[in-house]
Amino acid sequence: MSTLFSPLQIKNIQFKNRIVVSPMCEYSSVDGFANDWHLVHLGSFATGGAGLIITEATAVSPEGRITFADLGLYKDEHIEKLKQITDFIKAQGAVPGTQLAHAGRKASHEQPWVGGKQIPSTGPNGWKSVSSSDIPFIDTEEAPLALDKAGIEKVKADFKAAAVRAIAAGFQVIELHGAHGYLINQFLSPFSNKRTDEYGGSFENRIRLLLEIIDEVKQVWPAENLLFVRISATEWVDGGWTTDDSVALANILKEQGVDLIDCSTGGNIPNVKIPLTPGYQVEFAAKIKKESSILTGAVGLITKAQQANDIIKNEQADLVFFAREMLRDPHFALRAAHELGDDVKWPVQYERAKWS
Repeated sequence: MSTLFSPLQIKNIQFKNRIVVSPMCEYSSVDGFANDWHLVHLGSFATGGAGLIITEATAVSPEGRITFADLGLYKDEHIEKLKQITDFIKAQGAVPGTQLAHAGRKASHEQPWVGGKQIPSTGPNGWKSVSSSDIPFIDTEEAPLALDKAGIEKVKADFKAAAVRAIAAGFQVIELHGAHGYLINQFLSPFSNKRTDEYGGSFENRIRLLLEIIDEVKQVWPAENLLFVRISATEWVDGGWTTDDSVALANILKEQGVDLIDCSTGGNIPNVKIPLTPGYQVEFAAKIKKESSILTGAVGLITKAQQANDIIKNEQADLVFFAREMLRDPHFALRAAHELGDDVKWPVQYERAKWS
């Protein structure tokens, strides 16, 4: 068996392979509700053989949505459809996960296919965004409100409440979205966090919100379930969040009981030059894994079965996250198994199509 298709046991949960469907925003919800698009979208990855399937960024509050069409877990009524989806994923032998998120200053935007621009807080489908400081992502955008203590407590409570709903919805993995310039990342970065209280300034202060959110989530999240954190391992600019910061954070998160770090990069500073080459972020997963001994996930222009297999074989990461390649081919895992010479179980309805 190839290393990519070797199982991975974390606590009481076993992944049948190391292939993860990365969170990919679909911007196809109304008031946060999942619908048949999400059932078919996520369900196709389950029939396609992936080991772990994570929902798109799922907002913990209405104001935490990137767009008005984002998926949400901010009301109990969201649970029913998500439970249908997780039941289907489990029936195919895969593990369902959800990425809990708050967009912060990157909230209140149009859907990408109609331009993706920020909607003014007074406009239709718009609202006032919040952040660590009153600094807009782009100078031409409306500045966010800097969260006061009450606002921070609400954010923490929203993540906790969303975790309770995630249990009811049947998810076995929560990934906290601390990357790509969204709210948690805005607190982590010295570029977006100019606070002078206990949530700003030093490294210890800037990571405080993330640690407190984890504490809140762990109060309700079952111990046998898994908790991941996605981070931007570097901001790709001098004076920003660094890989060494990520290693330091990973060591703290490991002690706090986080099971895996999903290692992405960037997203908090506009117009940064990033070397977009195949597997360009794998080195960060490898460094964090080596220097903190925490499990890591690699993501970023990973499109080939052998490429992914080598990442696991060379112990650069423990899971490989796929995004765009899954959109091109929802059954990528079945094809990858064939290319690597592995005989894996197919849905019986599809067995007639197996390569011989």
